[in-house]
Amino acid sequence: MARDYTRFMKVAAVVSVLAMAFAPLALAASDPSIARLEQQIELLAHSTDAVVGVSALHIESGRYVSVRGTEPFPQASAVKVPIAVQIMALADEGKLALDKMVSLKPADLHPGSGRISELLFHPGVALSIENIMELALVVSDNSAADLMLREAGGPAAVTARMKMLGLNGIRVDRSIAILLADWGGIKVLPPEADWNRDMWDKLFDAVPEAEHLAARRLQTHDPRDTATPADMTKLLARIWRRDLFSQLYATKLLEAMERCQTGKARIKGMLPQGTDVAHKTGSVGGVVNDVGVITLPGKGGHVALSVFTKGSNRPEEVSEKAVAEISRTIYDYFALFPDASSNGVATGAPQ
Repeated sequence: MARDYTRFMKVAAVVSVLAMAFAPLALAASDPSIARLEQQIELLAHSTDAVVGVSALHIESGRYVSVRGTEPFPQASAVKVPIAVQIMALADEGKLALDKMVSLKPADLHPGSGRISELLFHPGVALSIENIMELALVVSDNSAADLMLREAGGPAAVTARMKMLGLNGIRVDRSIAILLADWGGIKVLPPEADWNRDMWDKLFDAVPEAEHLAARRLQTHDPRDTATPADMTKLLARIWRRDLFSQLYATKLLEAMERCQTGKARIKGMLPQGTDVAHKTGSVGGVVNDVGVITLPGKGGHVALSVFTKGSNRPEEVSEKAVAEISRTIYDYFALFPDASSNGVATGAPQ
């Protein structure tokens, strides 16, 4: 009996995942306005030389729009969202305390964006996991992200969590430090115990420009540390619905994402002033990403949105403008038609 029940639950879970995957497609097929919206997004995507992937879900109605939604894209710092989900899940399960203090060592000072390596490089610094997560999400601190990843159990543990949630399109394979080294063309790193703040610039500066560009092209097509827009949007919607872990931890995560200080010219770039957006950006070599949840005006509800770009050889601002224009187009559509019935279409997508 127990074995039969276990088998039933596994089958039920698979059926549920498949239903969530295909029902939005059926709804889109029955709604000509969604098809027109996707065509408009495709046109806006041509304003940049990057490949653009978009997935947007109106959380309350289940209406869904996608352009290259199932294609993998490098996450860059958007990977900090699934890492944070793993942290909050462990906290909710009683396996990790957010007030646990983590002492910083010289080897923990990693390259790229953030504040820790710039301001907290003297000995004697300890931060709680919650403050580390705050730095990773709000100012996209890479040192904080790698500390968070370590406390989360490493890349494999985060990927396993995503698979458990049915999000096979999200994978985490490397720390941010190693990812940046690979994108920068650094072929050999010292042992991690020997890492320090001063070594990174020397290693990056030693890479000839031709090798750096070759590494960038290679990494653009690397399957590691990628996400599909569709699965990232599903993850965002589940965070918003607060069904991944208790409301306490979901609210902490969303509030940190609402305080995000990066990417002001991306999803938020062309939205009405004061629009609430809980989001996380990502940037690396020709990649410009932003993923988050937009609160629509009045009783319009919320849109989970993932906009990924890759392979651009133009200034970052070009792709940022495309992200902003696409985000505003999606915002306007769902603000005007917050539910399918308001556009003359029967509802029926998963809630």
